[in-house]
Amino acid sequence: MNSMIQKQIKEQIKDDRVVLYMKGNKSFPQCGFSARVVDILNKHNVDYQTHNVLTSADIRSGIKEYSSWPTIPQLYVDGTFIGGCDIICDMEQSGDLEKLLNQTTAG
Repeated sequence: MNSMIQKQIKEQIKDDRVVLYMKGNKSFPQCGFSARVVDILNKHNVDYQTHNVLTSADIRSGIKEYSSWPTIPQLYVDGTFIGGCDIICDMEQSGDLEKLLNQTTAG
């Protein structure tokens, strides 16, 4: 485990309330799963930061270690790992994602 990368990831997650590690960026997602999560976040009109894992192999492997989650995208809200595409889609359908985002933005 590269402690410099882990520290960098921790800072990125701490710096912004909603953080998405994805392939590509919110303007140009480079995989269908990332695009789906971006669409959901955009629908909620929430301010969020993205980090493109394709620009750094260290970040790409580091974020998987950080969360103990094997896939990208990964969504963090208030420093907490929320999940990947399937979990975000399920939370969107159940209304839990909206509650979580509203709860944090009111914060």
